[in-house]
Amino acid sequence: MKRTATTILATVALLLAATGCGGGDSSDTGAGGNKEVTLTLNWVPYGEHAPFYYGLQKGYYTAEGIDLKILPGNGSGNTIKQVAQKQTDFGWADSPVLLKSVATGMPVRSLGAYLEKGPSSVEFFTEENIKTPADLKGKTVGGTPGDALYATFPAWLEKNGVKQSDVKVVNVDAAGKIAALAEGKVDAIMGFFHDQAPTIENRTSKKVDVLLFADYGMNLLGTGLIANTQTLQKDPELARKFVRATQKSWADAARDPAGAVSAMSALAENEPPAEVLTKQLTLVLPLIGAEGPPGVNTEAQWTETIDLMSRYAELKDPGAPNAYWDASYAAQG
Repeated sequence: MKRTATTILATVALLLAATGCGGGDSSDTGAGGNKEVTLTLNWVPYGEHAPFYYGLQKGYYTAEGIDLKILPGNGSGNTIKQVAQKQTDFGWADSPVLLKSVATGMPVRSLGAYLEKGPSSVEFFTEENIKTPADLKGKTVGGTPGDALYATFPAWLEKNGVKQSDVKVVNVDAAGKIAALAEGKVDAIMGFFHDQAPTIENRTSKKVDVLLFADYGMNLLGTGLIANTQTLQKDPELARKFVRATQKSWADAARDPAGAVSAMSALAENEPPAEVLTKQLTLVLPLIGAEGPPGVNTEAQWTETIDLMSRYAELKDPGAPNAYWDASYAAQG
């Protein structure tokens, strides 16, 4: 179904009831003897990251003996490399990119995808009058070669009865997609709607609508926590504490979105305006699984993402879910 960028889905209510939550190699200690830990985000701070700042402000990480420093990222691929090279203790990265990284031999694992409904989408101005994938016929869509959206977009079109040749795809750098849409160089862009749509609306004062891949038969798990496998072997208790604090942060931020936005505005650097943050967080909350604590996934969810990446995104020699994801850390009471 078509989604408006400011829609608040009813599943938020289910999420609020769905919690049971009451460098890994770094030996540095911070204030009060807590362990200094770094988390590198997938991008510069935007609304999806507000729960981390909420938990930081509320003292959830401190209560677990963690002195947390949140660092901006420059794409999931770069964040995963930093985790693999032990330049940061934990990372926040897109699951499809994690799969490709593990396939190249990087020693990383997911500790749970928090966005169980992937944010992959096609975004466009409402004035384009696009209601279904069929309405993309004859349109120009901007995408970035190498990312999961670009790789799976042709299969998504065909799954919805649209020939690849019916849509013109224009290659656009990731950092330039919003500008390409705003300047009318393309009719639509492939992207993560919860991040980009509020930014586009704020920049252009024009309403944005989206078509989610997941609403039309193709769901890829979204962003989640990752760690180096050696960190997990050497200090599994640190990972458990970090996940526990993160699950609590996300669950409680869902109960108090305004508080999460306030915390991020106070603690983050170069964050979007508060009204954009609020829209971004509002849009991301329904993407979290409504059953169980945030970050608890099923083998079937990972199998679906692995299968899609194998068929359409050149994931070579795909393994079982446990080759990419350690279910034990998020599955705790």
